[in-house]
Amino acid sequence: LGRELCLVWVCFDVLCCTASIWNVTAIALDRYWSITRHLQYTLLTRRRISNVMIALTWALSAAISLAPLFGWGETYSPEQERCQVSQEPSYTIISTGGAFYLPLCVVLFVYWKIYKAAKFRVGGRNRNAVVPLPEAAQVKEASREPQMVFTARHAAITFQTDGETWREQKEKKAALMVGILIGVFVLCWIPFFTTELISPLCSCNIPPVWKSIFLWLGYSNSFFNPLIYTAFNKNYNNAFKNLFVKQ
Repeated sequence: LGRELCLVWVCFDVLCCTASIWNVTAIALDRYWSITRHLQYTLLTRRRISNVMIALTWALSAAISLAPLFGWGETYSPEQERCQVSQEPSYTIISTGGAFYLPLCVVLFVYWKIYKAAKFRVGGRNRNAVVPLPEAAQVKEASREPQMVFTARHAAITFQTDGETWREQKEKKAALMVGILIGVFVLCWIPFFTTELISPLCSCNIPPVWKSIFLWLGYSNSFFNPLIYTAFNKNYNNAFKNLFVKQ
């Protein structure tokens, strides 16, 4: 269909895939800050940081995808009638590094920090647990679970002190969502970016059917992400409802 349409197709393809990957990174960072800095990470701060991350995501994606337009590698081969991402070795290293390997390192580091923070919280809660009195000193009527009772306008309100707090349950769910998100992200994209990095450098001949499978496996990650968000996070669930369902 010609060189011009090939350039447009490849640029939009790389732009959308790179933006999708960096959005996963931005969401992992957002979950990390909301868990580890929930007192400083107010709604106003979160909005500002989210806007900055969205702008950086699309700016970096545009820089990687538009480079072939300015002559950094060729995407179109008229002799072979082939339209593909530039196979220039220098562009391959920079583009795969910026589009996958750098965000992969970030999300793995972030999830490791989330896991450490969650483990520290649970350990601190266990160390600060209230130890019951010896059996001889216990009052017969106090054999039930420990409770705190507050009275407000003649109505007794009871809070259970054992078990997980609402905040801990929310943090655990957020950590689980990020873990599944990262796991699916790695499984979907690592075959494609491994072959993309290796094939131009070693001149390996990978069968077209496998290249197509790896590419569509990567595309499928953008299908799975909204399902994971809406399954584990009420905010995303409500946002998608507002987008697609008339209120």
